[in-house]
Amino acid sequence: MSVWGLGVFALACLAQHADALPLTPFRHEAQAQRHCPGVTVVWLDFRKARYYLKGQKQYATGFDGSFVCRHEARASGYRRSLLGLR
Repeated sequence: MSVWGLGVFALACLAQHADALPLTPFRHEAQAQRHCPGVTVVWLDFRKARYYLKGQKQYATGFDGSFVCRHEARASGYRRSLLGLR
């Protein structure tokens, strides 16, 4: 593939994510809950592109994450982790 072709491919990939809602990440769970009252707060792992619900083993762990509203995480393309469900 030529350099021009790679550039077009990269732009096409970026354009697919342009319609995602902006995330509002928070350092503390209480901050996120105040931002979205009545909505589930999740722990978003940016590196794995997954989010964890309260009660899952990976909830609020790691350095590459933040607390966000679940609907914002889903709208931005992040998916729920099925690991560690209790």
